[in-house]
Amino acid sequence: MPEIRNPKSRSVQCVPKGNHPSEIRNPFSLWAFGDCHVGSDLKHGRESLSDVLRMSEQGGEQGGPAFDWDIAVDIGDMSGGQDVPEDEEGIEVVRQFEALKHHPREAIYNICGNHDRSGLDEPPAWWWRKWIDPTGEHTSHSRVDANRRPYPIEGTWERYSFRVGNILFLLMSDINEASQKIGRGDLGGNPGGVVTGETFAWWKQMVESHPEDIIISAHHYMVKDTTVASGEWEGIFKDDEGNWINGYHGYKPLGAPKGASYLYFVDGKPDAQAFETYLSEHPGAVDLWFGGHTHTNPDDTCGGKSHIETKWGVHFINVASISKYHGSLNISQSRHLTFKPGSNEVRVRCYQHRDDYAPQGWYDKAERTLTLPRPFEWKSP
Repeated sequence: MPEIRNPKSRSVQCVPKGNHPSEIRNPFSLWAFGDCHVGSDLKHGRESLSDVLRMSEQGGEQGGPAFDWDIAVDIGDMSGGQDVPEDEEGIEVVRQFEALKHHPREAIYNICGNHDRSGLDEPPAWWWRKWIDPTGEHTSHSRVDANRRPYPIEGTWERYSFRVGNILFLLMSDINEASQKIGRGDLGGNPGGVVTGETFAWWKQMVESHPEDIIISAHHYMVKDTTVASGEWEGIFKDDEGNWINGYHGYKPLGAPKGASYLYFVDGKPDAQAFETYLSEHPGAVDLWFGGHTHTNPDDTCGGKSHIETKWGVHFINVASISKYHGSLNISQSRHLTFKPGSNEVRVRCYQHRDDYAPQGWYDKAERTLTLPRPFEWKSP
């Protein structure tokens, strides 16, 4: 078992971008992806992470074009196991990151998903912190050097922020819920999303202290009733006899199946709806929310909700999933956002990484233009 520290809030210092004339004129390109489930796809001979990294820089073998991106946000679930993740898969994740040739590994900002959690009796998220390692705690294993971040981060593995011009990113990891006595390993997965009360308080304080910024929040899960299949009991289905069965997520009767599709626990309270309540009382406090966890095709509207929905003045975007083989409903896809300096419009495109559902490349039917309350600027307020 590796030694895991619990660092207090920290700031990694490096020279931030956004001050060069060429950048001030250029758009900011953001790639958002997640749910790679490296181990699941590797069992079928597919290197899910390295395939899409190469595709973004060089194009795909089925005709998909390469595309520009300045940084990427990974919303979690690097691991594919139903048990607790192991070092062997961590080594494979690090190896697949080496597919990058034109971007540093540190240009990808990661958060922990439910499959990345460690066991209830283990140090919190030790596997993810050792091998994915957003703060550079374990460089000898992860090969992440926090000083190479194109935009420095502030915070801890569990919650951290960084800034690109007047965009403030607030990234929150999924964790084990302490009140759940059966979790990763014993249960074979515990799909309800979790953050601590401390993380919610941090998020709220960051939102309220930056009213002039464009704020992008990210967690592995969507909040309740925002995007496709993010409502109560929408992660699983009933058969003809009324029995709950696996759907988007595995049916875990002892694992809060009611909330299998959304961020269910906050500060130990089930179905807390802390974020939902705050956003409903403060419309427009956040501009974008990235999540995933629910894998499906880009045209699915389970529960009357699509992958991109606007509610409480917030644009919610489900960016999943890179994996092809982790679940029967998977379509390998990601999202790409373009912010133009001086414009309050954001172009959101959907990239199909295989040709199972549509030709590899941009899926024009899913493209959206979203409006922000203020324009993007490379210089912060």
